[in-house]
Amino acid sequence: MKKIYSLVALGVFLLSFSLMAQTTKYGFLTKDAWVFGFGATYPRLISTDPGIKPIEYNYGGFLSLQKNFSEHVGFRLKGGYYHVRAHYYNPNLNYFKNNLIVGDFDLLYYLVPCEPISPYLSVGLGLNYSSFEGALSKTIANDRIDYQFNVGFGAEWYLGEDWRLKTEFSYSTVPHSALDGYYSPGNGLLGGTNDTWMRFDLGLQYYFDKGEPSNYCQLYEGLNANIDYDRIEEIVRRYRTEPTVVDYGRIEELIKKHSSKALVADKWVLIGVNFDFNKATLRPEAFPILNNAADILLRNPDVKVEIQGHTDQIGSDKYNDQLSLRRAEAVKKFLVAKGVDASRLTTVGMGKRNLLFKEMDEQSRFYNRRIEFHVK
Repeated sequence: MKKIYSLVALGVFLLSFSLMAQTTKYGFLTKDAWVFGFGATYPRLISTDPGIKPIEYNYGGFLSLQKNFSEHVGFRLKGGYYHVRAHYYNPNLNYFKNNLIVGDFDLLYYLVPCEPISPYLSVGLGLNYSSFEGALSKTIANDRIDYQFNVGFGAEWYLGEDWRLKTEFSYSTVPHSALDGYYSPGNGLLGGTNDTWMRFDLGLQYYFDKGEPSNYCQLYEGLNANIDYDRIEEIVRRYRTEPTVVDYGRIEELIKKHSSKALVADKWVLIGVNFDFNKATLRPEAFPILNNAADILLRNPDVKVEIQGHTDQIGSDKYNDQLSLRRAEAVKKFLVAKGVDASRLTTVGMGKRNLLFKEMDEQSRFYNRRIEFHVK
């Protein structure tokens, strides 16, 4: 069983690095949301009679409905079934079982909601229905209902626009010492003689109803609409030591040379908004360009734009269509976060159908991985 715990912990550890590498901080946070959760639970008696030895073969599951009122605060209704076992140290006595049906009402506080791994604290009350089998104390009724007090710590791990992985450890205490089937001094959450138990949840959170995008998590606080692009270009050219450093003037020159003529009112190529291979994450140099684009759109509220994402030549048509759409969605999220009305923006993935360059060298492929605005 310890090996299983180690493998689970290693899996969660590796997943965290994967998510950190693939996820940006902005774009998935909303001001409010409804969330449906479900998953598996490992329950365990932890503070009970000294003569009780918990057994590993425990299991359970949960369902939850959560309402987030802000970026930090939410309330949750959670119901679950949990099967716990324990063995009396006296060899003449058998182990006992406790089948728990629990309903909790918890307050959640997200500590850092802007991160792809968002930890939170929980505190609340619940109703605990216990059904005993093999209780040592004969005065304990086979079935009883009590309240319990809960505290916990968890984290949501960003998986996609609507999904999160949830891990949570919670600690609950009941107002008696019979949770283990035997009346004896326990060690409650706040001291005293109450029995306690713990739960480790592993599940998924589905954000099925979300409010307006939140401006709380801005990566661009230091940027404003008064950007000196000449100064940026001068710095880039002066300190250019590797071909991978973006030369905005050269990009514009190449695109004008190789692309067909188009009216600015019809087609708007965002010079410098390019992507790394197989990525839909905005590069740092794209921020001031998109910041200026947002300012233009805010000053022209009647303009509606189709955001087109593009890829290079590598990969299948189906995969590149999906990748280019994610790139267009990343740009849309940026603009919405800057205040542009989402109803004015549509997204489409063009894949590799409209290449600027046919060459297969890295520089040509980099410029093909671009964003275009088409004014409707």
